[in-house]
Amino acid sequence: MNYEAGKYRKSRQRDRILEILQNTKSHPTADSIYIMLKEEFPDLSLGNVYRNLNILVETGMIQRLDFGSTFNRFDGNCNPHPHFICERCNSVIDLEMDEGFDPAKFIKDIDGKVVKNFTLEIFGICEKCKH
Repeated sequence: MNYEAGKYRKSRQRDRILEILQNTKSHPTADSIYIMLKEEFPDLSLGNVYRNLNILVETGMIQRLDFGSTFNRFDGNCNPHPHFICERCNSVIDLEMDEGFDPAKFIKDIDGKVVKNFTLEIFGICEKCKH
């Protein structure tokens, strides 16, 4: 793991947080991650989870998803991809894009600008909540 060339020491807790995020599609909150790890790390605090999440975001290893709610979700997939957010159950679902999707084609007045990243969030009601 690269924590900005020695700026951060290696941490088992941080490694486990990253592992959880890279192996789930549920986009957990810090509270959810804390609950998942509390048994494995009895001295773990919620503040420690937040600090480790911030380090992982800062180093570009995960992304913070802020959909305007009172809590953030986290994603281990740092490749640009859209999310569907259910307005009833607050689930966050990754959406797939066609290979070669170019967001610059959908933006007017892009001349002279370089698109490095983008976010696309689609809000609605998920299949589970629809019924």
